[in-house]
Amino acid sequence: MFNYNQCPICKGESFKAFISCKDHTVSNETFDIVSCASCSFKFTNPIPAIKDLGNYYKSEEYISHSDTKKGLISKLYHWVRNYTIGKKIKLVSEYSSKGIILDYGCGTGAFLKVCLQNGWKAFGMEPDEGARKIAQEGGVKCFEGKGQLEDQIPDNGVKAITLWHVLEHVSDLEDTLNFFYRKLDPDGTLIVAVPNHRSYDAQNYGKFWAAYDVPRHLYHFERQTIKRLLEKHKFDLVETLPMKFDSFYVSMLSEKYQTGSMSYLKAFTKGLMSNIKANSSGEYSSLIYIFKKK
Repeated sequence: MFNYNQCPICKGESFKAFISCKDHTVSNETFDIVSCASCSFKFTNPIPAIKDLGNYYKSEEYISHSDTKKGLISKLYHWVRNYTIGKKIKLVSEYSSKGIILDYGCGTGAFLKVCLQNGWKAFGMEPDEGARKIAQEGGVKCFEGKGQLEDQIPDNGVKAITLWHVLEHVSDLEDTLNFFYRKLDPDGTLIVAVPNHRSYDAQNYGKFWAAYDVPRHLYHFERQTIKRLLEKHKFDLVETLPMKFDSFYVSMLSEKYQTGSMSYLKAFTKGLMSNIKANSSGEYSSLIYIFKKK
């Protein structure tokens, strides 16, 4: 196991217990999430050794890596993904002129395939070998890590970098954010989507909230902590947008984890309630953050 001795954001060394959650996807182990006493950032601590983290992704239920369509939840995931890809392309185009786009943690490459069709020069990074192979077979230039990308994309030459539910998985956080800053065009855009533990569905399901997803999710963001982290790495937050479908998908998984069975009506109701409450609070189940270089 690896134990954080310092907060990944402020380097504080005092932590408070926040919540303990079970890994329902792979191991059935329980992991602790702590809160930094100085800046309130939440992170899983301790975590499996970095060399062992890949073992916690080895499940057909981890849909973004396997592309499985077994079961209703997986079918719904793919339907929503196909619908939202068009929305993502439109969003990227609103903030960036066409050129090089890097999707960091691209999974099986579904988003990048559509980017290619829309005239972008697309690159992906995906550490999972199986997912990376699917992306490559689909025509995506997909690489295992930052090292392989160094010679593929120029410094200050990338128009857009996207992370769709990926930043919470990145173990080498500081090096990765420095890499983004170096590669991004001076007028380029960094788009980061992450779960929001302050949402109503998170509060409702508590330790059963599926978006805690320990130990794969190393960090558990809210609006202030992600803003603070990116400012530290010379990025300005320019807009925050909701991902309204996420509350329904997360509630379905959370309902299953909490009760051991699936009540689609109850999950739908909780997801809808989360969005209704977020209309006034802004605390949606997941949020998209748009950043520009300072």
